[in-house]
Amino acid sequence: MTMSKQFLVGAAARNNAEWCAAMSRSHGVAGEFGARAWTAATRTPPYYPDAVTLVPDADPAALVDRIDTGGPGASVKDSFADLDLSGAGFRVLFEAQWIHRPAGAPALVSDLRWDVAGDGDALRTWALAWDGDGDGDGDADLFRPELLADPATFVLAGRGADGQVVAGAVASRSDHVVGVSNVFAHSGGPDAAWPVVLGAVHRLFPTLPVVGYEHGDDLATAVRHGFEPVGPLRIWLHG
Repeated sequence: MTMSKQFLVGAAARNNAEWCAAMSRSHGVAGEFGARAWTAATRTPPYYPDAVTLVPDADPAALVDRIDTGGPGASVKDSFADLDLSGAGFRVLFEAQWIHRPAGAPALVSDLRWDVAGDGDALRTWALAWDGDGDGDGDADLFRPELLADPATFVLAGRGADGQVVAGAVASRSDHVVGVSNVFAHSGGPDAAWPVVLGAVHRLFPTLPVVGYEHGDDLATAVRHGFEPVGPLRIWLHG
């Protein structure tokens, strides 16, 4: 079945909102899904938005009213790049493209083996590898054991010959797609990560298309690995 770009952008936005909701829940932040957006009334974890629009033409004023703009740092994922939040004190942080890879796209080959983090220790090992800071003083604490309670979240670890985590990503399953985020590799960057990540996703979810979003050089890399851009988004930052 061929999916239209409009459908794919909507599915990718919903999938991403569900992932942001799962990450927020793992930090004790309860968000809410409305008809036009997912929002959190209290500040979400670092790097994660306080709101994600789910349909075009969301009401900017109503959206801003549902998040905490009492200080700087609130952010909105404008999934259809059609909002103007400048009047509410926001500026565009960056623009990106939703990306899509069909379920039937050729599987990629990697020298790395992979597994899914299944307990707190495995998640911590993955998070330290993702962060690239072996002493734990960076952002590894973003990934808390509570995240593993979410049945739609799969933390993928690519391992080298010595068993160390050297690449990985997070896969988030929803009704129509599987979203991929937090793609990393210690050597070779996303070009080295995508083969093992997409191989794992294909094994886990063979009938689902893969979505996500990227910008700049990372977007070009994703295209080299079989993705196509399907629509723009913007990240707005307050303050």
